[in-house]
Amino acid sequence: MKAVVITGQGGPEVLEVREIPTPEAGGDLIRVRVRACGVNRADLLQARGHYPAPPGVPADIPGLEFAGEVDAVGPAVAGQVKVGDRVFGIVAGGAQAEFLVTHPRMVVAIPSNLDFEAAAAVPEVFITAHDALTTQGRLAPGERVLIHAAGSGVGTAAVQIARAMGCTALGTSRTAEKLERARALGLDVAIVNADGAFADAVNEQTQGKGVQVVLDLIGGKALAGNLAALAKRGRLVVVGLLSGSKAEIDLGMLLAKRITVIGTMIRGRPLEEKIAAVRLFEDQVVPWLERGVVKPVVDSVFALEDVRDAYARMATNEGFGKVILRL
Repeated sequence: MKAVVITGQGGPEVLEVREIPTPEAGGDLIRVRVRACGVNRADLLQARGHYPAPPGVPADIPGLEFAGEVDAVGPAVAGQVKVGDRVFGIVAGGAQAEFLVTHPRMVVAIPSNLDFEAAAAVPEVFITAHDALTTQGRLAPGERVLIHAAGSGVGTAAVQIARAMGCTALGTSRTAEKLERARALGLDVAIVNADGAFADAVNEQTQGKGVQVVLDLIGGKALAGNLAALAKRGRLVVVGLLSGSKAEIDLGMLLAKRITVIGTMIRGRPLEEKIAAVRLFEDQVVPWLERGVVKPVVDSVFALEDVRDAYARMATNEGFGKVILRL
């Protein structure tokens, strides 16, 4: 099969499309013929040597999400899926290839209104955003949420989930253009965050009440502003570290507001926890996808052979939504 292979440490230049052995679906696993897959910042970090794959996952084949058809099922797979089913899902690596193997409980049927390219833009960002907002952040209908990097893949998914839940969504971005596009997805309050001074804008827009949840993809530099923007008993959910992993914390504010700080990632979780997140996504988000309440946001689509161009697009930070590889 053809697969994207990381040949060293670096940027897009270390990626090559190579012929490698096709994996077999043994035991309780299934094999999926991948038709499209997403490119995520984690893939770029892996290529640069900063985010290695977990044990048991292909170390040199990136890719965390896919859309395709079930191609084969192991002998211990008892009727959960069948050959020919259109499915999408997440894996801990190896999705940027023509075939992959995974657990049948880690895939979900693709809604009939989505083609493979649109479907490939869904799993990683919507599962991450949904888990972070609802399971980790305990966001409730009617609450206010601040979503950093609102024009990113996770950001655009989170904005739509917040709208579907009846929440007020405030969002930040470094560019007004991305925020304007996010408004069409349900963003209520747009905050240009070119200099990191977003907390005053949040408190002004909320009449000093703050937000109940912050979904943070920025990390280090945003910590002080996040605490200042949170309401009493607010929850800070840290998903990304675009601005670094270290920051000073005002423990006095943490105590006074009784803030909960939650760090979360899905890739390194045990299989059982990943399955739980996927099944909640299936129960709560997929019906929204079927009805058009939420939708995939595709920035651009590249052929597998143009994988370096796809990664270069991701690296510019100029995109809105997901970069997709077509296989």
